[in-house]
Amino acid sequence: MSQFIELKDYDASIHREILDALTRADESIVEICEDRTIAEMRGYLSRRYDCDRLFSATGNERNQLVLMMAVDITVYHIFCIHNPRNISDIRKDRYDRAKEWLKAVADGKISIDGAPLLPQEERRTRSGFIVKSNRKRSNYF
Repeated sequence: MSQFIELKDYDASIHREILDALTRADESIVEICEDRTIAEMRGYLSRRYDCDRLFSATGNERNQLVLMMAVDITVYHIFCIHNPRNISDIRKDRYDRAKEWLKAVADGKISIDGAPLLPQEERRTRSGFIVKSNRKRSNYF
């Protein structure tokens, strides 16, 4: 279970009555969706950022931008449980925006201010760019 997202964090994105109706007041469903969201976000962020430190933060120590994206993705997953064919456009748009943001962060086009970076050497080994060459050849004419 993740401690990164608290139940009161959803109040800024969805009314509690709607959340309770979608999950039938079962908080374990919310926890499952939160864990899936964090696993999804780790896939994008782990190349550059220390995800263990990022997602273990609690209270005011949490990065608010990462938290907002995590809540949007989680709410989308919760809505998919209820009726995936009739998801409101705002939920789809916010989910798509969060995915695009994660892709841009993973590609290095966007940085997360205040997020803990991995050490330089570890970032270098996780990057998708490796420089290699053939052995040096000695040509005699």
